[in-house]
Amino acid sequence: MTALAGVAPSILSADFARLGAQVQEVLDAGATVIHVDVMDGHFVPPITMGPLVVDALRGFSDRAVIDVHLMIERPERHVADFVKAGADVITVHLEATPHVHYTVKTVKEAGCRAGVALNPGTPVDVLGPVAGDIDVALVMTVNPGWGGQSFIDGSHERIRRAAQIVRNVPIEVDGGIDARTAAPCARAGASIFVAGSAVFGAPDPAAAVREIAAAIG
Repeated sequence: MTALAGVAPSILSADFARLGAQVQEVLDAGATVIHVDVMDGHFVPPITMGPLVVDALRGFSDRAVIDVHLMIERPERHVADFVKAGADVITVHLEATPHVHYTVKTVKEAGCRAGVALNPGTPVDVLGPVAGDIDVALVMTVNPGWGGQSFIDGSHERIRRAAQIVRNVPIEVDGGIDARTAAPCARAGASIFVAGSAVFGAPDPAAAVREIAAAIG
């Protein structure tokens, strides 16, 4: 099982006309996680991609973890579709369902690793009841829904607190991550760094991956 760690390029910012080539480029640069941001137009305003895109990434599954971040309402209704499409990790927002334990259980019973994500305005302590059930905790460092936002000041303390609560569960950070912001997040306890525009918006995505990886050590 490929480790869930390091730089996780988000294809939200990729050029979909050459998605396969861009994914190959960041994997050749050392990335082992590909992050897929799924948005439904309800939980967050934009609509992005669904299981068909995850299925299109199957060819890379021997080299990378396909890390699916569901920014959708009632994610428990769609878990089976993303599992069937080939997701390795499915992360749902605690704010998006009244059935977070059931959803996490459904993901894990389907053979995937399960994560729970928190919006910037959600108290980190709510991770406590699910800490023993999840494989990753995602701390949003911007408000979800749009790429290219600036890292929210004060997020480091939320990362540090999350690491204290979930203990031995990887902390993923998503939003405004680049070589400058990733390093302090790593010191606070994060080990997975989602980077979209900082990678695929760069003139050389491979170099951007290597630069962030060097910053987090």
